[in-house]
Amino acid sequence: MSDVAASRQRPDPQKSLVGFVVGDVSYAVAIRSVKEIVNPVPLTELPHAPAVVAGVMDHRGEVVPVVDLRTRFGLPPSSDARRAKWILIEVEGRRVGLAVDRVTGVFGMGGAELKPPPTLGEGDEERAIVGVTQVDGKLTFVLDVTRFDVVTQPLRLFGSMVEASRELA
Repeated sequence: MSDVAASRQRPDPQKSLVGFVVGDVSYAVAIRSVKEIVNPVPLTELPHAPAVVAGVMDHRGEVVPVVDLRTRFGLPPSSDARRAKWILIEVEGRRVGLAVDRVTGVFGMGGAELKPPPTLGEGDEERAIVGVTQVDGKLTFVLDVTRFDVVTQPLRLFGSMVEASRELA
């Protein structure tokens, strides 16, 4: 194996975040929770699912719920779906998709520490912002998906729905 090929396979420890945009705001999640980034595919809607769960998809034989972050953040549907992506993450032992407007890339903080998140009052825990960094002059809010209620709540609901369907079978 050439040195160039070897260097491409070695992950850069400085690149620890995956950045994305929802609306006009930049966010990031830890790369260790990201399993894959995919283009959107048709979804199957679930009756009685929370509004933020756009539906489920079959991804390589696994049924994966997809959370629409625009809906979660109270934004209208995007008028430009061409750049939309789904970030497949692992939370609580389950895979879930985050529907985002676009993925901005993989980056690190260049040795800087996260700044504390802003205190906004009620709902701070729900937002799950663990810190703020700056990327290309823009504030980027780093989310902890294990605390991100929009992700974990639908997973619990989805798990309950699967269990209930098994009991009925």
